[in-house]
Amino acid sequence: MPLPSTTISIATRGSALALAQANQVLAQCRAAFPELLFELRIVKTTGDKLQTASLAQEGQNLPKGLFTKELEMALLKNEADLAVHSLKDLPTTLPDGLMLGAVGRRADVRDVLIYRDGQDNDGAGARKQADGKASNHSSKRGFRPRLRIEGLPPGAVVATSSPRRKAQLLARNPELKTPDIRGNVATRLQKLAQRAELDATVLALAGLSRLHFAITPEGRLAGDGVPDGLLATILEPEIMLPCVGQGAVGIEIRQEDERIAAICERLNDFNTCQCVTAERAFLAAMGGGCQSPVAAYAEVRDGEIHIRALSFVTGTVRRAEVRKPIGEAARLGEEVAAQLKA
Repeated sequence: MPLPSTTISIATRGSALALAQANQVLAQCRAAFPELLFELRIVKTTGDKLQTASLAQEGQNLPKGLFTKELEMALLKNEADLAVHSLKDLPTTLPDGLMLGAVGRRADVRDVLIYRDGQDNDGAGARKQADGKASNHSSKRGFRPRLRIEGLPPGAVVATSSPRRKAQLLARNPELKTPDIRGNVATRLQKLAQRAELDATVLALAGLSRLHFAITPEGRLAGDGVPDGLLATILEPEIMLPCVGQGAVGIEIRQEDERIAAICERLNDFNTCQCVTAERAFLAAMGGGCQSPVAAYAEVRDGEIHIRALSFVTGTVRRAEVRKPIGEAARLGEEVAAQLKA
């Protein structure tokens, strides 16, 4: 199959995280095909606009596809040849004429609980007590390193806009408050650092890592642009099961574009693709999207795919775990969904 002779355009959102992911794909393309020309095309999506508009009021859910629609239109209008997405943002049903061309090697799927350090909050009202809590709720309170969800005091505020995260937080600590929070990663960290009414938030470790933020051995969140005095606890999947596609980058292309499909073959990570295929089949069978209180995580072990899933759709948690041969990823996702819906 002949490869494209013109410059190949890679569509991406303009946020720091989206650009980090797109530049990673760009570097992979240039390394695999040094004879070809590639460029990034930044597209502003409706979701990006709503992040800073009055319509994006905290407490209101943003409809699915708001971070992908304009990128997909660029593909359909031949204004771009590939579109790079955080796979967790990509709806399971794609527009006619488009397909998932490749999935990159998955990053760490775990979530991170981020909170203020009790040692770094000045003033009598913020000084840490023996139990690690602040002595006055009117001041910015902090906590000791390696804080667990169960260690947050009654009424503590963990801001997150994810129903999946809210449900799992409340399952472990029913006395928490979980209001919505909007904005990109940097904005959310600034809100946590500055707003006394917020005690913690939850973010994806993959996103933090792609922005070159790190968690030090002492449990501090470090990196260029990270506000001072923030601590972080990594939440294992047994504590906080990730959302479908978390940590994976998806590359969307036109269905009939065989030349671009040939490029995607070199970008695709087989095991990751099989795992997210199972997860996305699960989500489709559950009839939900990123605003559904469900979670799923698939792994390849000894030639089989193992998937763990949970659902809070009925208000109480239901869990299931299924495994199948690696060639039956879609059936695996459908089967685990059937178990949770039974």
